[in-house]
Amino acid sequence: MTPTHKQSDPSEEKSPTTEKQSGRGSASAVQSVDRAVSVLEILARHGEAGVTEIADELDVHKSTAFRLLGVLENRGLVAQAKDRGKYYLGAGVLRLAGAAAVRLDISQEGVPVCRELADELGETVNIAILDDDAAVNIMQARGTASVTAQNWLGRRTPLHATSSGKVLLAHMPPTLREGLLARPLPRFTERTITGASMLRAELEAVVEQGYGLTIEELELGLAAVAAPIRAHDGKVIASISVSGPVYRLNTDRLPELAKRTVAAGAELSRRMGYGF
Repeated sequence: MTPTHKQSDPSEEKSPTTEKQSGRGSASAVQSVDRAVSVLEILARHGEAGVTEIADELDVHKSTAFRLLGVLENRGLVAQAKDRGKYYLGAGVLRLAGAAAVRLDISQEGVPVCRELADELGETVNIAILDDDAAVNIMQARGTASVTAQNWLGRRTPLHATSSGKVLLAHMPPTLREGLLARPLPRFTERTITGASMLRAELEAVVEQGYGLTIEELELGLAAVAAPIRAHDGKVIASISVSGPVYRLNTDRLPELAKRTVAAGAELSRRMGYGF
């Protein structure tokens, strides 16, 4: 059947200058984003579809659908079956979905592990993930001794001055890590490590011993120990930490806390598929 000819969208025929002058540039951009999302939804619903089918569902000209598919293909969000000319969802969508799933899975699987550790040690337990140049706490459990402790949930904390941050820094790709170490390292207390060379040595120790420590590097009176959480492929995707006042997390107690935190990290890694 011959596809119905679609009239060209007026917005497609306007030059950027005309759009800017008419004040419709932003509206056009939003419309393009909406259409691109609709393309992904169409492919998710049908499995695969051709340009004509997509144009018909969007009620746009084929040239518009083709341009949308081209942008999405360049981003890896759609791919084309060369033998049939049909488009389907690409690996980029799986990558995005996987990132969201990992965060969700860690939060869900982390509940019993964090709760047990917090109950056993009586201290605050957090799970943190990397967010650009910071560690973000996505889950928290409080022990009996930490009922008045501050809430770290949702907070972005510096990588170089926290135990979780050091774990995440130590296990990230070297190029990315060096890029972060090339930036100024803010000082929060007299004990904050602000020199890149000294921090590199600290991160090497984190990898070797299997956990990271901070003692009054972010806040006076605060100490913490953290261990890595690994995905099924061995990649470190998060960290689990125990934090509390230095008078409770003292040098005599820290080795045992580190041992228990590493064990909790290993258990959560197992729940995430590592080791199978």
